Amino acid sequence: MLGYSFLAPSLVLFGLFLFYPLIQSVYLSFHITDPRGRVAAYVGLDNFTALLSSDMLWNSLKVTALFTLFTVPTGIILGVISAALTHIRWPGMKLYQFLFSMPLAMSVSTSAVIWTILFHPTLGILNYLLSLGGIAPVQWLTSPSTALVSISLMTVWMNFGFNYIIVLSGLQGIPDDLVESAKIDGAGPIRAFMQIVLPLLSPTLFFLTVISIISAFQAFGQIHLLTKGGPAGATEVFVYSIYKEAFVNYQYGTGSALALVLFVIVLLLTIIQFAVVEKKVHYQ
Repeated sequence: MLGYSFLAPSLVLFGLFLFYPLIQSVYLSFHITDPRGRVAAYVGLDNFTALLSSDMLWNSLKVTALFTLFTVPTGIILGVISAALTHIRWPGMKLYQFLFSMPLAMSVSTSAVIWTILFHPTLGILNYLLSLGGIAPVQWLTSPSTALVSISLMTVWMNFGFNYIIVLSGLQGIPDDLVESAKIDGAGPIRAFMQIVLPLLSPTLFFLTVISIISAFQAFGQIHLLTKGGPAGATEVFVYSIYKEAFVNYQYGTGSALALVLFVIVLLLTIIQFAVVEKKVHYQ
């Protein structure tokens, strides 16, 4: 009873803000609601069957898959490269480690303001740099062909600090004597990194991959602030479809069904990663 008394505050918070909304979402997914959000009628699986024939579902899945493909590998690769370069014990490396960690301290809204200025079609620094090379200005956020790439670029920058810190922590946990032994045996720095450091870093990279994919499927803030799912649905990721269906169209039943579909997709992706990818992870 003493243990449960210590757990009680956390259990209350989890019950109010996690378990109750989850149960309520399951309940609403089997109903349709009126414009005020009140349950109007029980429809069974009709919300789910309607989603399967909806262009919105498949478009949001395609956009989310592309967004994940653009952001996850790029973010992890940049995190590995930057962490490897600043892991060297040279004077001034602490300053670079601090600077590379800075994006982690930036909120989504602050980052959105910064990147809105960078993406500005006439005053933005990105188009200014392109003009120096004689390249025509790019409509970063208003063109369907570049909007998702622009959001992905911002997201990679936003996640860079987290990726960098996680990979750097993993590198600091690798014994130096293993790398030194490889160098004594004649291995160059690149070969030692590829054949010794990366295999020992695989648990960290596996964790980062799982977390990054889940985070990509939950992306919302930067899309809502910069493009609101546009133009022409080019950046309407899955979570934004849930938001629009529930809080713009006031279709809480369909929105709840979409939320459960997202939960199942993320769960299946995580299970597949643990079943397939984890087999290639080298634990010490």
